[in-house]
Amino acid sequence: MKRTSFADVSCPVARTLDLIGEWWTLLILRDVFYGVRRFDKLLSSLGISRNVLTDRLHTLVESGILEKQIYQQKPERYEYHLTESGRELLPVLVLLMNWGNRWLATDTKASVELVHEPCGQTVAPLLVCHHCNKQITTRNVRLHNLELV
Repeated sequence: MKRTSFADVSCPVARTLDLIGEWWTLLILRDVFYGVRRFDKLLSSLGISRNVLTDRLHTLVESGILEKQIYQQKPERYEYHLTESGRELLPVLVLLMNWGNRWLATDTKASVELVHEPCGQTVAPLLVCHHCNKQITTRNVRLHNLELV
């Protein structure tokens, strides 16, 4: 079944989901963030079919989220590295991970922890206003649709 494309919709959430919302895409990005960069390693790590992985990687490269870097000449083999726009997806993955640890954990312990390298402490994501440095919550923020203005 072909899914509806949101590429031309004005909503940034819809357009982002159009690009990274397919079943395997965020898991591929998760593994690349973990340092899994080669096709065969991604294939075995994810348990994904070869054609689906090829398609998702092609989409991520074409959209500028990943870039291919050759690591072997004959035959040509590539690694997949995050671009700047790809690296900026880290908060999305971290927030999904944190939500899953809180609401979907099978026991009381988180399955993945986020460790801040400079201090070595486990941290939880926190959204803050870049102007006043106060935490952003559902109680103190609203979405403002510029198209309705």
